[in-house]
Parts: sequence; structure tokens; C-alpha cells
Amino acid sequence: MLLVVLADTHIPRRAKGLPDGLTPHLESADLILHAGDLLVEDVLYELEAYAPVRAVKGNVDGWDVRLPETLEFEVGGVPVAMIHDSGPKKGRRNRMRRRFPRSRVVVFGHSHIPWLEDEDGFMLLNPGSPTDRRRQPDHTFALLRIEGGVWAEILTL
Repeated sequence: MLLVVLADTHIPRRAKGLPDGLTPHLESADLILHAGDLLVEDVLYELEAYAPVRAVKGNVDGWDVRLPETLEFEVGGVPVAMIHDSGPKKGRRNRMRRRFPRSRVVVFGHSHIPWLEDEDGFMLLNPGSPTDRRRQPDHTFALLRIEGGVWAEILTL
């Protein structure tokens, strides 16, 4: 299974829409994950035109964005958790392992800082932002592949 992982799209405040460079990846996705800060539900509908979507609410999402704060589910037998804000970098790994003890992968956002760490069977993945790079050098997103194991990669746009 191929998952496209997004966060912090901030549409329409930071961008009018999803970047064109995402389209080929979205078209090949089996599932799309969005780790919050969509701003409006229309982003979900746009993503759902490509593949099923799992998403969590971000701290600046509108009152009408009806999403859970966290999600836990399985993809291809792999337990995945999602949260928007994982807290400070210091202690993040232990904090997320305590919060989601059964998860193999924890997807988060909020900082706009791409992050991929996979140690001891526990992956932390922040795809960054495809539309609002803030102080980062590039707009980013991630691919997560689940096929006989778990593999992830952060890509630039």
C-alpha cells in the first residue's frame, strides 16, 4: 500500500490549493493521511477525489472541521497513529511511544519541520508542509509504503 502523508496545508490562508506537484502522488495513493491544519473541510473533499483519507484536527482548523484530535488504525496489518501536535522535540519519542504504545508509525504535524525517525520498530513521521514551509528550505510531503515492512520518505516539491 502506498500512502501520501500531508500536514499543515493551511488552505486557503497560505495557498489557494494543493500544489500541482502533489497530483501524480495523490493519483497513485491507496490512502491519504493529513495530520491537521487543513483550515477548511474542502481540502478533505479534494483529497477524497484521489483516495480514501484519514485526518486529524489541527490547532488552527475551523470550528466546522469535524475531525478527531487523534486517530489509531491499521493499514496492511501495521498499527498507525495520528496526532497534530506531538509537543517539543525533546522527549518526543518517549512521549509518543507512551501515548500510542501499540503503534508502529506515528504521523504528526504542527511544526512544519519534516521529520523521519525509525528506530527499534517505532517510526515518527512529520511530512512538513507542501504549502507553507515557514523557515524550512522546501515545501515537503511524505510517502509511506507498507508492503512486507514499513518504509517512508520525505519528498520536496
